Amino acid sequence: MKSHPMPFLGPPSRYSNLNSARVVVLPFPYEGGVSYGRGTANAPQAVLEASQQVEFYDVELDAEPFRVGIATLASPSVPDDPGRMTDLLAQLTDDLLIRNKFPIVVGGDHSITSGCVRALSKHYPALGVIQLDAHADLRDSYDGSPLSHASVMARIREMTPHSLQLGIRSMDVEEAQRVKAEKLPFCTMRQWRRGQFDLQAALAALPEKVFITLDVDVFDWSVIAGTGTPEPGGLYWDEALELLETIFASKTVVGCDVVELACRPHDLNSPYAVAKLIYKMIGFKFAGQLKSLSQFVP
Repeated sequence: MKSHPMPFLGPPSRYSNLNSARVVVLPFPYEGGVSYGRGTANAPQAVLEASQQVEFYDVELDAEPFRVGIATLASPSVPDDPGRMTDLLAQLTDDLLIRNKFPIVVGGDHSITSGCVRALSKHYPALGVIQLDAHADLRDSYDGSPLSHASVMARIREMTPHSLQLGIRSMDVEEAQRVKAEKLPFCTMRQWRRGQFDLQAALAALPEKVFITLDVDVFDWSVIAGTGTPEPGGLYWDEALELLETIFASKTVVGCDVVELACRPHDLNSPYAVAKLIYKMIGFKFAGQLKSLSQFVP
């Protein structure tokens, strides 16, 4: 494994060492599964560049989460073929899990997630997948491809029956029929805002180990505008952080990905928001251990 020349956050070198870091960020620049706006292939590098501007100190956690160690892998050469792409990401994720790292994959379009889940399923036979997304992504295929980003949750549910879909506000009638027929744990944005969904009960029904896949189009455009398949009416920043903090406090999160950021000229806000979001998730993951670290020591 080779380290990236621009590590996430740009911390002092002893905190970005691959051997000692607890977290490993994996940039995965793939957009072969997109169906509308493009730009996800450039997103990982944009996030790494934006992360250099994120403060080490987290105001809410009163700690510096980077001190758990955050290494960053060099971006791999990703095959165009979706099957080979999935195989590559599964292997890379598996290698990180063998080394007892907490993987955070930065996409790339949402079709990459099935590779992550395939690897995690080997290590955690009882695995839950929590999807934060504007779209259900339950189509068996889209544009003739079963590995489209619009089909990723259909592929994931072939690997695990334990899923929870949050923030949904767009799907076709067949997806809606599947949700009802299979009684899938599913929360639309309207249900969330009206307090009509019992999050704690849904989390309790999942296995202890969960993977979070976060499509940035779950956010309102005022938070993240750069995404390939935008939908109005998403989560605001504080709403999303409260939701994520609850998930991390309730379950053992064993990995995450952040996908569907579409880089656009003159939009510095979206990659920065994604970089800060990733750092927040790292903080939530290790919140119970941060106070024991010697923060504020240079």
